[in-house]
Amino acid sequence: MRIAELSEKTGVPVPTIKYYLREGLLPAGELSSPNQAHYNERHVERLRLVRALLDIGRLPIATIRTLLAKLDGPDPDLHNVLGNALKSSVVTREAIDPQAEREIDELIERRGWQVGPKAPARGAAAEVVAALRQLGADDLVALIDDYADAVERIATIDLEFVRHRAYPEAMVHGAVIGTILGDTLLAALRRLAQEHQSAKVFARPF
Repeated sequence: MRIAELSEKTGVPVPTIKYYLREGLLPAGELSSPNQAHYNERHVERLRLVRALLDIGRLPIATIRTLLAKLDGPDPDLHNVLGNALKSSVVTREAIDPQAEREIDELIERRGWQVGPKAPARGAAAEVVAALRQLGADDLVALIDDYADAVERIATIDLEFVRHRAYPEAMVHGAVIGTILGDTLLAALRRLAQEHQSAKVFARPF
């Protein structure tokens, strides 16, 4: 397909596609003449990934360029690429309560989770645990393994969704939209389920 067809298929304007080509975010098409290039489905997948990383992941161009360079390597480490693509979705403060950090470390250890020591989500989880303790919600902290059971099942579903995609670009694209938009979907579904359970437990019969 020509660049106009690529634009029509992806919804990305031609000038934007040319910008991505100049920035090295999109590989060059196959030249059919000095002024014409043809593009294929891999270009479609790459464009969708770039848009997801920019619009949903909120990653800067330089970070995306580095990430894509790793993805285009001879033997890409998808685990590492996925981690870098999703790193910005979790934000933590500099100072984290040491006791809360230990509790999260112990949770990870007893569940046998393979998690890097500098994973941002470690600090985010510790911040929540520390806040719950300060609010006197120790009984909620005691349920952390029940929550871990639920999210482990969700994570399994997430990875099944990703791993069966045909190309590395499609895998990372699926992970970005599935995780970042999936977080919002999960929060909404949780509220719906809470309303349902509340009606069953607390609602007065008419």
